[in-house]
Amino acid sequence: MARCTNCNYKGSFKEVMAAGFSKDGKLCPNCGEKQYVSKTTQNIISLGSISFLLAIIFPFFIKLSDKNDGYQ
Repeated sequence: MARCTNCNYKGSFKEVMAAGFSKDGKLCPNCGEKQYVSKTTQNIISLGSISFLLAIIFPFFIKLSDKNDGYQ
């Protein structure tokens, strides 16, 4: 679990998820310092979101053929 960079408070799952979806950061419940999601984590989350979206949309772009076009 993520920890506060100021007081090393270990947030609960619910607190970490709330911070992850907050655009303006969240206050640490222990010390009151504002905490933000790191740029690295934002990139990972956005890649995960894109891959999830592609997994949902991908089946609509698949075209089938009755011929073997040579892909092996």
